[in-house]
Amino acid sequence: MKLPFFKAGILTCLTISLFAGNASATSDLSTKCGKIKPNANPTFQQMNCLLTNAAVAANIPPEVVKAVATQENGKWQQFVAGKPVISRDGGIGLMQLTNQKGYDQDKLKNDIVYNIETGVKVLNSMYSRKDLPKIKGAGRQVIENWYFPVLAYNGTKPVNSPLYQKNGLRNKKAYQEQVFAKLEEHSYLKDTLLAKYPFKTTDFYYNRNLPDNIKFRRLVYTLTGQVHNSAYFFKVGNRVVTTSGGVKLRKAPGTTVLRTLPKNTTLFINGKFKYDSTNQFVWYPVLTVDHKRGYVSSAYVIKDTVKPIISGAKNKTIRYKSSFNPKKGITAKDNVDGSLTSKIKVTGTVKTKKKGTYTLTYTVTDKSLNKTVVKRKITVK
Repeated sequence: MKLPFFKAGILTCLTISLFAGNASATSDLSTKCGKIKPNANPTFQQMNCLLTNAAVAANIPPEVVKAVATQENGKWQQFVAGKPVISRDGGIGLMQLTNQKGYDQDKLKNDIVYNIETGVKVLNSMYSRKDLPKIKGAGRQVIENWYFPVLAYNGTKPVNSPLYQKNGLRNKKAYQEQVFAKLEEHSYLKDTLLAKYPFKTTDFYYNRNLPDNIKFRRLVYTLTGQVHNSAYFFKVGNRVVTTSGGVKLRKAPGTTVLRTLPKNTTLFINGKFKYDSTNQFVWYPVLTVDHKRGYVSSAYVIKDTVKPIISGAKNKTIRYKSSFNPKKGITAKDNVDGSLTSKIKVTGTVKTKKKGTYTLTYTVTDKSLNKTVVKRKITVK
């Protein structure tokens, strides 16, 4: 759904020199994604490739860029009947860029690569804004960390407030809420739900009777739900796990099913991804633990970033000259590897014949190199 009122918000933000200059005059996107005919829409697979590569080059999750493009132009079209798509509010092309200084207007209309790269630059500039909230400790590749840049892409106007000020309910009609709903639908095939921000009405200030933008009073959030790294930055050898049961390992993208994988199946990335011709996700070549090769959809895999849990390592007081085993009662468990108790390493010593307080450090690492470190104090008296 187009929201003409907000396009002015983009124009206002960008003309305050959040960034300057044009999108690159030359681009290698065309060579990466195949020849593109003038004034004609590329194939869906080419569009998938163009949006993905533009996002990766800017270190933005492609899932986010594709969802924005879907919200702006559900059919991923730059042209209709050979003419550039122009909305009633002046939004140009696939990324619906409102007329603004510093960019070639004819190229925005007639060059789809330029249009995409400019849209990505706009979105990237929003991430750099200091007045927009971020997730504590999260980086650029965390999808949920783009919630507010996506909001700002459309305009930080009251209608895009995450909550309704009058009753505190979630504003599902807000631009960014619609974008993230499309992300879950198309990039995750409704299999994965993104983590939610713990919003309060006091986090924002706005007056619907005034044209002013939303003022964000809280700039740092801690999310209790699991956040999601983009699935487009895996490297060969990275360990990933399936996010649901019934994931299909295929001989080639979209072809013969070799086997069905249960949830939390460990897989190893075995090469570069390939683009799907009808869906927004991509296909990864993978290797199973038993060395079976195949392809899985990026919609159903996630990098294993969950650290093992060490239990039983509580501070303790023991009697002078008593016996003490630092590993007794200590266990470790991983969400994928299961029990890692035998892999626990302990550093530090406890001298039971000498009164005092000693520090022991327990360390365990899973096969994805996620490390957990727990310190424990033992007092001898």
